Amino acid sequence: MYQFNEQFTKAAAQFADVAANVNRLALENAEKAFSLNLSAIEENINAGFAFAGELIEVRDAEGLKAVWPKGVQVARANAERTLGTVQEVFANTLKTNEAIGSLAKGQFEKASTQVKAEVEKATKAASKTK
Repeated sequence: MYQFNEQFTKAAAQFADVAANVNRLALENAEKAFSLNLSAIEENINAGFAFAGELIEVRDAEGLKAVWPKGVQVARANAERTLGTVQEVFANTLKTNEAIGSLAKGQFEKASTQVKAEVEKATKAASKTK
């Protein structure tokens, strides 16, 4: 009975370690994603307000014609920045998921090895008693 409790405690501790690592990786990924998105939003807002400042100073149609291409350029730069951020967040999430997958794979392999060892030990013990 004692051996079973020891094995169970060891397995539970291993599971808790892996779960803690998974949670750490997920939290780090969420922090990176939040930071990247916040930075992109900040840059987009700054660019938008800078353009709005120029737009407010326009007094006639000719001034609007002169400022309009810059507005299109700001909108395009904002869209490109947002898309780049989304791609970077997606890439970071894929890397995090791969790391989590390798942790889970390692846990399963370790558990499988331990089970095989216990089965072999029990088989040897059973064959000796015959």
